[in-house]
Amino acid sequence: MTPTTPVEDENAEVTTQHLLFVLGAETFAVHIAQVREIIEYAGVTTVPMMPPVLKGVINLRGRVVPVVDLSVRFGREPTTAGRRASVVIAEVSADDTKHLVGVMVNAVSEVVELPPSVIEPPPSFGASIRDAFISGIARHKDKFLVVLDVAKVLSVEELSSLDGQRTSH
Repeated sequence: MTPTTPVEDENAEVTTQHLLFVLGAETFAVHIAQVREIIEYAGVTTVPMMPPVLKGVINLRGRVVPVVDLSVRFGREPTTAGRRASVVIAEVSADDTKHLVGVMVNAVSEVVELPPSVIEPPPSFGASIRDAFISGIARHKDKFLVVLDVAKVLSVEELSSLDGQRTSH
């Protein structure tokens, strides 16, 4: 049996895959191309004098990878590690160098296909996170998903500058 070649319909929308994850009571989405891998949360090594947004570091096959608490990054309470907690490993660029950054989330849900027609531009007000972090709002299964721009959420330059903005949590 030979595999069939998909027929392209010029009216069909090109869908993109997004990883859905839960943070607190909300579900967020990131483009799958921005995700390197997902690992089970098994704790982090804390580093003294780091801002609260940086939960610590993990050893990922011999590489030291910082782990960002996305909830703190969004100005919320720190994430508590439940049994489904995960670290989403993303690759971000800074100064023509690629860096791995981990993002602690409460749970990873699924990978879904989202056509462009269900993704609206980010709102100009009312979002509980900075709209610069949002690439869009998607309608999926009668809910709205906040589609994050990983490059902006995990901007290495901006995370580095947070060192001077420590707050106690």
